[in-house]
Amino acid sequence: MNIPDDAFYGLLTKAVQLRDGETLQRTIYHALRNAILNGQLQPQSRLPGSRAIAQQLQLSRNTINAALDQLATEGYLLRDRQGSQVATLPHSPTNETTPPLVIRLPPHLAQLPAGTRRDSPVLAFTPGTPAVNYFPLPLWRRLLDRVWRDEGSTLLGYGDSAGEWSLRMAIARHLALSRGIDCDASQVVITEGAREGLNLCTQLLSERGQPVWFEDPGYFGARSAFISAGLPIHGLPVDEEGMCFTSVALPTPRFIFTSPSHQYPLGNLMSATRRLAWLEFARQHDAWIIEDDYDSEFRYSGEPIPAMLGMVPNAPVVYLGTFSKTLFPSLRIGFVVMPKALAKSVQPAIHSLLRGGHRAEQRTLAHFIEEGHYARHLASMRRLYRKRQAQLRAAIQQELTFPHQISAGEGGMHLTVKIAGIDDGKVVDLARQFQLAPAALSRFYLDPTQGETGLVLGYGNTSASRFTAGIRTLNQLIAQTRRASE
Repeated sequence: MNIPDDAFYGLLTKAVQLRDGETLQRTIYHALRNAILNGQLQPQSRLPGSRAIAQQLQLSRNTINAALDQLATEGYLLRDRQGSQVATLPHSPTNETTPPLVIRLPPHLAQLPAGTRRDSPVLAFTPGTPAVNYFPLPLWRRLLDRVWRDEGSTLLGYGDSAGEWSLRMAIARHLALSRGIDCDASQVVITEGAREGLNLCTQLLSERGQPVWFEDPGYFGARSAFISAGLPIHGLPVDEEGMCFTSVALPTPRFIFTSPSHQYPLGNLMSATRRLAWLEFARQHDAWIIEDDYDSEFRYSGEPIPAMLGMVPNAPVVYLGTFSKTLFPSLRIGFVVMPKALAKSVQPAIHSLLRGGHRAEQRTLAHFIEEGHYARHLASMRRLYRKRQAQLRAAIQQELTFPHQISAGEGGMHLTVKIAGIDDGKVVDLARQFQLAPAALSRFYLDPTQGETGLVLGYGNTSASRFTAGIRTLNQLIAQTRRASE
């Protein structure tokens, strides 16, 4: 052995004395393993017998043998009748300092938009976060208990890759009534939120390098999905009628991404004329429209607007929906609705790309929809959000002293307040110190330096009692950042 007996036993004795909640067996195992890896015990060194180690440490011989056997199983020791010998490891470590790791990340990661922190639902004005404290949790628990009681262990397997049939049928019926989409369950694929639905679209319908036409400003998550898939993004401006056609020469798109029912973040509604024009453009250019039906369930004036997928027969549209905003974010259940021909064509690929899961939650959601609880919850949330929006408008009018313009706002869970000439990114960063989490409007643009500035104020998760003080604080931060830049 290359280490004297007293040093060897001292090593183990110290480890036993300093063990913190570990079993004696794991303590001995880790002490010897670390000594082998750092070169204290060199290859071909022989260890004392297990009996001698046990006697010296006053431990059970079984404990010592169990630790030595585990090291032999993992290849650190060779054990035979003569005892234990340190194995010769490939590239045996030494005590020399190893150079630090050189990290080279894929270049496309630098193009990703900054992620939105969602560490706490209590930060006021967080966009995209619903009033989760109004969710009927006792009812949900009863439905979930019923599913487990009725289905039991049959739900513990993967299930259908496209999702539970009962939920797909419930979604199809709901969309027929609320969104004017004539579809059946075979056209619906359950995903883990809208982001996985976007990933599925890029995997099924595109190849790296194919262009995407994208709303500018637009949704962070969609940008990340397209960038990760290697699809170059070309921004198109948004006006009062939604995403505009551009006079700039752009490569023919594979995807046209839009949120026509409530554009995010500006809140505009795409006109029927423009919807039909985009549908015809997509058909002529063999492009797919990805319709993100963001916040369509929360419309506060007029009749529900039909989805683009339901406007014309055989529309070249893939429709994305999610329950993260209408129910609660951690549910992580979204869905994709495809034209019938596309759904049939991609069915084999879906079984390869997706794995079924969350079966009990999906069955519970199916009951929640079919028994009318979902429609009642939506109606309740519409009343709450309509009232909160009016109260937030009043607070903005009262407390915001800088010239501003509220963009759209006929629905949804946020208001976008355009305020020219401010450093909205800095205001947002400072606001977190006051438990406020609005978003900076400029950061939704492909080029933030060229975009409009302002604040995106979520009211879904924020009680109206916090509006006045919150807007007053934001007003002070705007004034503070303006003075600092002068």
